[in-house]
Amino acid sequence: MPSSTPSSGRWLLTRVEPATLASGKRTTSVVTLDITEQHQSQLRGEQLLHELSTILESTTAGIAYLLGDALQRCNRRFELMLGWPAGGALGLGVQALFANNPQAARIAADASAALAESPIFETEFEAPPRWYSLSLRRTGAAGEGTETIAVLSDVTRLKTQQRELEILARDRELMFSLSGVGIAFIRGRRIQRANQALAHLAGCTVDELSMLDMAELFADRVDFEHFWPQEEAELRSHGRWTGERQLRLRDGRLRWVQVSKRLVTLGDVAGGIIASYVDVDARHRAERAVALQADRTRSILDSALVGIVTVGPQGIEWMNRSARRMFAGELADFVNLPISTVATPEPDHPFRRTQYLTELVEGQAQTFECRVLARDGREFWVVGNAVSTERESTGRQLTYALLDIERRRLAEARVTEAQASLQRIIEAAPLAITLYDAHTLKIVQINEVAARATGHTPPQLIGAAPEDIVTPEFALALRRDMAHALGATDVTTREYPVLIDGEETVWDARYLPLAAGPGRAPDQLLLVATDVTEQRAAQEARLEAAIAQREMLVKEVHHRIKNNLQGVAGLLQQIGQRKPEVAGVIAEVVGQVHAIAQVYGLQVGSGGPLQLASVVEAITSSVQRTFGRTIRFSAAGTTPGEWTLPEAESIPIALTLNELLTNAVKHSAGTPEDEVLCTLDGGEMGVRIKVSNLATLAPGFDLARIPGGVSGLGLVRALLPRRSARLTLEQSEDRVVAEMVLQPPVVTRG
Repeated sequence: MPSSTPSSGRWLLTRVEPATLASGKRTTSVVTLDITEQHQSQLRGEQLLHELSTILESTTAGIAYLLGDALQRCNRRFELMLGWPAGGALGLGVQALFANNPQAARIAADASAALAESPIFETEFEAPPRWYSLSLRRTGAAGEGTETIAVLSDVTRLKTQQRELEILARDRELMFSLSGVGIAFIRGRRIQRANQALAHLAGCTVDELSMLDMAELFADRVDFEHFWPQEEAELRSHGRWTGERQLRLRDGRLRWVQVSKRLVTLGDVAGGIIASYVDVDARHRAERAVALQADRTRSILDSALVGIVTVGPQGIEWMNRSARRMFAGELADFVNLPISTVATPEPDHPFRRTQYLTELVEGQAQTFECRVLARDGREFWVVGNAVSTERESTGRQLTYALLDIERRRLAEARVTEAQASLQRIIEAAPLAITLYDAHTLKIVQINEVAARATGHTPPQLIGAAPEDIVTPEFALALRRDMAHALGATDVTTREYPVLIDGEETVWDARYLPLAAGPGRAPDQLLLVATDVTEQRAAQEARLEAAIAQREMLVKEVHHRIKNNLQGVAGLLQQIGQRKPEVAGVIAEVVGQVHAIAQVYGLQVGSGGPLQLASVVEAITSSVQRTFGRTIRFSAAGTTPGEWTLPEAESIPIALTLNELLTNAVKHSAGTPEDEVLCTLDGGEMGVRIKVSNLATLAPGFDLARIPGGVSGLGLVRALLPRRSARLTLEQSEDRVVAEMVLQPPVVTRG
């Protein structure tokens, strides 16, 4: 019986066993072993296991030990994360461990596949509202006894932060990409990144801006190199710099932009620069325009035909070239003199009214007419305006704008003469001319020819609208055409039938919108019409003659084709008589030629598509004459005579019908006196042509198995139009019935 007792700080294991000596005497065997080290090792193992258990239970991660596919040991945190009660997960496999999660199958499959190839498997999965990270580490080779350590960590906070960072990154990217301001990140004078707005300002693409030296972006490289050290110094001192620079676009144009730069890291230029670029080119152009306005104004005023005189409290200050020419002197001759120097002696002359300086409100104009006495003694009338303006430097001043009335009168006389000449031309022209107001479409001016066409006089039609002259329907058409003409940029042409003195005439009308100036909306609409009745009648006569000649030629051609085909058929019949061995083939060809000849014979007297009933009857008669067999033709249905064949389909349909009738005659099982029946049945949607004879189809006959050929049913399948045409061949009691169904567009209903 073994026992262990401590002895002087050591542990001894004593084993006492009874024994029997050789002499037969019973005795006892005692064995004592020192197991102190083993006992201490056991105590250390228990202490270590206690410490490990304490660590595992106090950690925030779930840790488990799996042997094979079964959970052997785990801490409470592992069970809580997976939703298991205490001890409820022991012995479960990976699939069962994650049974509470919808991704269990994926996790188990991925883990098995990964651990079979690698000792480590890591994944993340969501167990709402938490996110977990799973890490599996295999020890030893893969097999049934594989030991695996599983670590389950709660990464919800990390995922939330990651999602927030992604949202912030997306918002920052949207602000960077969608901003209307050009933005760039610069490091070491090179653009590391730029948005689309900056690419648009620079006239290039974002890729072209990448890694571009800043000096290449601006108009003057030397100027950039000169100012760059100053920019760097200000950025180091204040962390920002603002200025204006000129960009050079890829097409050579220049554009002013306002540049704002800010250091990413204060005091460290090497850390990068955020730069924004705002287009201020329009403002620069406006400033330049304002700066040049004064010089341009004086230049424009100098070139104006109106005399401009500026008068201040001391007298005349400036006058343009036209005013100097009016007054017959130079500016130096009139400076600081009153403008009344060139006034005639009338006491109430406008140039003597000095109260304009005090009475006129700034911007107010006073219009007058007066006579002017030039220094060379020439006297003439002018019309003018006096405008009062305020200046900061010299106070109020008057600006006179003077126009020589004699020139205006001359211009008015010329305009009057031109209008009178135009009026005489309009009245004498053999055209109907009418001028309409573009807004109301009322007549402003009309000549005698146009008025006579409406049965009125010109004075009666002035101010009349279309509804006041013609019928409401015609007036509506006229207004529609006029609206279209006012929106067009060129001449609009229309034709109108007009009844004059009980006789119908045709007028060719042309509309032309008239505007007061280029780029402005039309304010008047000019209508010029010509009587083209005789021209249209002559054109119609020529067209009818051409159509009649064409129809005569077509009939002659069809007649000759028919005669030639009949001659060919006669030659073929002679060959068949001389060579009996090919008589059957020749007879089949003769029948086909006769069918084509019948179509051309029908077209000789036809002015359009052929009537289907006539074609079927002609082919039936032709086959009957060829074979000497009776073929009875009949028409049935509600619309047999209303269906026609287009010219392109007439010959294929005729040949198809010829082959069906020929086959019916050849393969008839009765006596030659048995009739072959041909029926045309016309309906609302199409026609049916039935050919039947006394015969029996071969067992297993299938029309679809017959290949296309040059004779018999093979020819029928090859000729039958694929569009809306269908053929069937069936046994009906003791007769074989071939039915051909034709629908539009193969046939048309006349």
